[in-house]
Amino acid sequence: MSAPNFVIDVTGITKRFGPKTVVDAVGLQVKRGEIYGFLGPNGSGKTTFIRMLCGLLTPDAGTGTCLGYDVLTQQAEIKCHVGYMTQKFSYYEDLTIRENLDFIARIYDVPDRATAVQHSLDRLGLANRSHQLAGQLSGGWKQRLALAACLIHSPQLLLLDEPTAGVDPKARREFWDEIHQLAADGLTVLITTHYMDEAERCHRLAYLAYGKLLTHGTLEEVMHSIPIFTWTVSGPDLRPLAARLRGQPGVEQVVAFGNILHVSGRDAAQLEATIARLREPRHEWRQIQSGLEDLFISLMDTARDNFA
Repeated sequence: MSAPNFVIDVTGITKRFGPKTVVDAVGLQVKRGEIYGFLGPNGSGKTTFIRMLCGLLTPDAGTGTCLGYDVLTQQAEIKCHVGYMTQKFSYYEDLTIRENLDFIARIYDVPDRATAVQHSLDRLGLANRSHQLAGQLSGGWKQRLALAACLIHSPQLLLLDEPTAGVDPKARREFWDEIHQLAADGLTVLITTHYMDEAERCHRLAYLAYGKLLTHGTLEEVMHSIPIFTWTVSGPDLRPLAARLRGQPGVEQVVAFGNILHVSGRDAAQLEATIARLREPRHEWRQIQSGLEDLFISLMDTARDNFA
């Protein structure tokens, strides 16, 4: 491996479809046993990047390794040691849970297949439903089946592409508890998500917008990489106030949160000057700590659309 602790170690990874560059010179290093959150808007290139990592797509440029195998020349070897959970449920809905897991175990030529399938059923709490057709499962149970299928061949790396989309909060929490247990056991996880509470549960984060990597690091490092200043305002007639605020100097975002507005921008002086000019006694203003969502929306708003 290019570095002993790096499960993913790539530089300048690029992918083009016709004239469009959908992943533009992205570099990423992910340590063994790490949960790495991969964030960005729809169409930012996250799924394309993951497919290059697991050997389903070949980069047009760049170099690096995944699990010590070259991402350009050793894709078959990578596929044997990676578990990839796609955005869309991709298993056979007319087969039972057990039959689906047995089929995946056959594909990977898993030794002692029956024992491996039963272990997966027990670990993910699927044993009592093992004879239920996959097509009859709710979103949360389909998610468990997909994760069990990803783990059936004991991979060293999990690539999870928006695995909790459309899943209820309880199922999401249980899923993340399982992911943290897997990481504690030494499995490495790269996960894409649009949920900020999930992003905060990752060891490190990267933010991709329109094919470009804009920031990466721990939550604290990401939050300090680009300063965002946020104020809240409460009181009557917030909707017309929001309309007045939008487009003013220093104001990048005006977002309603229940009975208050969040007003954010990168230029603290300009933002405070605008607030001072529009402040009225009937409104209460207060500066707060910006959140991850404030930062990411700011990054997205200032990034250049590669399909424009």
